[in-house]
Amino acid sequence: MKLPAVCLAVFCALPLTAQSPLSQWPQHSKERAAPAIVAPGAYVSQAPPADAVVLFGGPSLSRWTHEAGGPAKWRLVDGAFEVVPNTGALMTVDSFGDAQLHIEWMSPTPPRGRDQDRGNSGVFFGGGRYEVQVLDSHGNVTYADGQAASLYGQFPPLVNASRPPGEWQTYDIVYHRPRFDAAGKVLSAARFTVIHNGVLVQDNMELVGPTANQSRPPYEKHADRLPISLQDHGHPVRFRNIWLRDLEKR
Repeated sequence: MKLPAVCLAVFCALPLTAQSPLSQWPQHSKERAAPAIVAPGAYVSQAPPADAVVLFGGPSLSRWTHEAGGPAKWRLVDGAFEVVPNTGALMTVDSFGDAQLHIEWMSPTPPRGRDQDRGNSGVFFGGGRYEVQVLDSHGNVTYADGQAASLYGQFPPLVNASRPPGEWQTYDIVYHRPRFDAAGKVLSAARFTVIHNGVLVQDNMELVGPTANQSRPPYEKHADRLPISLQDHGHPVRFRNIWLRDLEKR
């Protein structure tokens, strides 16, 4: 089925239901072909729509907290905030279920390191269970299911739409939480649609369980609404212009 035109400020309904099976490639295989490189269009800043919750618009981190509680330990800089390496992840004060998230990020310049040790962070839903990978994937070879905009360890992006380090990148993510019955059985899996720099890279994909490094753990029943978190992977990645539309309002 052909996708309708992408609506970045207010997403169009995404009726696609066809799923790609989980690859037979071993997780994190470096023999797997990398997604094709597609140069994205020009960066366009997107103001939050009227029904959005602004999670960061500068100059305060009041809607974020340290993962262990207490004040956020990352630093504010130039209208953005930046990972302070080895201080721990940030998580939203509020909790969310189904949501549309817009977030902008920038990997450090000049680039340092290679593979997964280069501009690494992540956007996590479901209380840290389900990750959309953040990585400097511009001219940086890594395993396909770990590059920028992958559903980490499960699904590579359809294409590599990364901009160079030092340039702002956008993710527009639609997340549908998993559903469980009273006994904890999965009724429907977590689903993601991801648009990276205006390019569709994850098309209504169903996760097989939580995302993880070198493992694929099973689903475990959890709360319907949980914080969104940003990963401290030891790299000074920057974030800005973060807003969310609650698709599951109480």
